[in-house]
Amino acid sequence: MADDQRPDRDDPPTATNAPGAAGTTRRSFVHRSAAVSLGAPLLPMGANAAAPAVPQPARVRTYRTLGKTGLKIADISFGSSRLRIGEEAVVQHALDAGVNYFDTAESYTDGDSEIVLGNALKGKRDQVILASKQFSGRNSTQGQMMKDLEGSLRRLQTDHIEIYFNHAVNDVARMQNDDWYEFIAKAKAQGKIQFTGISGHAGRLVENLDYVIDNKLVDVVLVGYNFGQDPKFYESITRSFDFVATQPDLPRVLDKAHAAGIGVIAMKTLMGARLNDLRQLEEAGNSFSQAAFRWTLSNPAVDALIVSMTNATQIDEYLGASGATALAANDLNLLREYAVRNGASYCKHACDSCNSACPYGVDIAEVLRTRMYAVDYQDLDFARREYAALPANASPCLSCNGEPCQSACPHGLAVDLLCAPTHRMLA
Repeated sequence: MADDQRPDRDDPPTATNAPGAAGTTRRSFVHRSAAVSLGAPLLPMGANAAAPAVPQPARVRTYRTLGKTGLKIADISFGSSRLRIGEEAVVQHALDAGVNYFDTAESYTDGDSEIVLGNALKGKRDQVILASKQFSGRNSTQGQMMKDLEGSLRRLQTDHIEIYFNHAVNDVARMQNDDWYEFIAKAKAQGKIQFTGISGHAGRLVENLDYVIDNKLVDVVLVGYNFGQDPKFYESITRSFDFVATQPDLPRVLDKAHAAGIGVIAMKTLMGARLNDLRQLEEAGNSFSQAAFRWTLSNPAVDALIVSMTNATQIDEYLGASGATALAANDLNLLREYAVRNGASYCKHACDSCNSACPYGVDIAEVLRTRMYAVDYQDLDFARREYAALPANASPCLSCNGEPCQSACPHGLAVDLLCAPTHRMLA
């Protein structure tokens, strides 16, 4: 990491001042095995580079510079995709703990997320950095884009947003829409946005990241990235299998973005967030979520991460990993065990190996993403809203025998057994 990109441990800046065995099948092997060769640094608990026990009260320890933007944001920041009316106190607790970056979108909880943030941050706008998003398609007009932006500004009770993302980009054609760039130029000239980016965590993510990086189209990228997506996590147990080459290419493109001075923020860092699965294995001050965050933050190409924060206790636990640049002693055991227990049902964002496996056009990765919200996050309302927005849902799976997609996943997911139940649950 270059000197000017090293984590800054000063107080948070204001927004205005901060510019296999024989006979073993792929599926059963993945289900029963755990990864052993993890590429992140490893230090014992208590070492300077690893986060110690959760402080009382927990606080942000590190603010990292976000690429060339100059913005310094909390290394563990506030994701608001599940923020609902009346939850201003959750936002206030995060702010009091030093969180200064709040990520939202016009679509989150039907706009309620932005409303709650606007209420909670009223009179404190100069203390925070705001990011929001809109879904701009290949045929969207700049007039509609400006209307969407202005709606977000009203709900947030502000006249500007520091970072504005094109949301959930999964098609390069969406980034080839000239109206998006004309809109961005106009919004910047009017002082309504400062920086722009794309967010994504589903199929074709790497292709889209390569495109915007190579063409210098963004200042920041927000991407789904966790230990379960890094090839190093699985390479030692998959070495004898022919699907090694299909592992995600995400680490390469994150390095590329970082080298280009593009800010990199990670999301989906908990690989489904089934926290209760491992409580009995956790040690004091060393939870699964903290281990997962330390994995992500130990990658020098990642500037910071966001995570959905829904209550004060959760925020305190999460911030126990703030300041980490290496794994702690028990982290590998927790991550391995989590992968064993949940790897059979977790879709690895950005892999996209199942793309085109369905003859009916079902977007398998997107269907499984919404399943994650319902089953792992236990947020059925949010999952149903996301599922309803899919252009190609899993309704054809109800009358299909599952044969076309039975072996579509190189990581062993039983795609043929997951999609139809997802449709029944969420349609």
